Amino acid sequence: MVDVVPADHPALPGHFPRRPIVPGVLLLDRVIAAVLADAPGHALAGFPAAKFLRPLAGDEAFEIVWQREGDQAAFRCLIGDTLIAEGRLQLRVP
Repeated sequence: MVDVVPADHPALPGHFPRRPIVPGVLLLDRVIAAVLADAPGHALAGFPAAKFLRPLAGDEAFEIVWQREGDQAAFRCLIGDTLIAEGRLQLRVP
């Protein structure tokens, strides 16, 4: 799934002044939404792991790739071939 956080998103100006980047929590929110959209009835139970490797600017397109691994979802966020974030979500299975 390809996603873009608009440059005028209210979270960007304060994170950080003069060089706004997408906060990690906002990036994770987009990952959660992508995973739960494809896993009806499931809920987020936690983040066993999350690693941010490169900043994401507003209006910069990125791809969310994930796969189910039991009661977890392993995810990667990419800009082209560049990995910008990766980790796992713990899912509560219905």
